[in-house]
Order: sequence, then structure tokens, then C-alpha cells
Amino acid sequence: MDRRLLAAIAHFPDRGHAIEELARWDEEFLLLCADLPEAEAALARWERSDTPVREERCAEYRELVRDLAGEIEATLDRNA
Repeated sequence: MDRRLLAAIAHFPDRGHAIEELARWDEEFLLLCADLPEAEAALARWERSDTPVREERCAEYRELVRDLAGEIEATLDRNA
């Protein structure tokens, strides 16, 4: 399994097969899935940060993670 898909599958475990199948032929979808773990990792780093902008950055990355997951779900729905 492509490691870039693991975060998407973690968000949508009942759609793991569909995620893998769509990623095989849709490069844009694959890249969208690959962006999700990067955003989650950045969020985790900001959550451990003690800088004054921590809360602002955490909110931004939480929103990015939600948006990416939403885009992944919408793409799956369109291709179901």
C-alpha cells in the first residue's frame, strides 16, 4: 500500500479500497491524499510549540486538515 494514502484511510476506514483504487488512476487525488499527512504532521508540530502564534497556527492547520479530508470525501463521493 502507498504510504501517502494511510492518513486518508485512517479518516475513512470504510472507504480504504475506494481510496486505493482512485489513487491508482487519479494523480490529483493521490496528491490530495499525500497532503493530508503533511498537514497533520504540521499541526502536531504546532501543538507542541510554545511560540506566541501557536494557537493561531493550530487553528489554521486544523482547518486545513478538515478541508483536505472534506475534499477527499467529496472526490470519493463523485467517483462512487
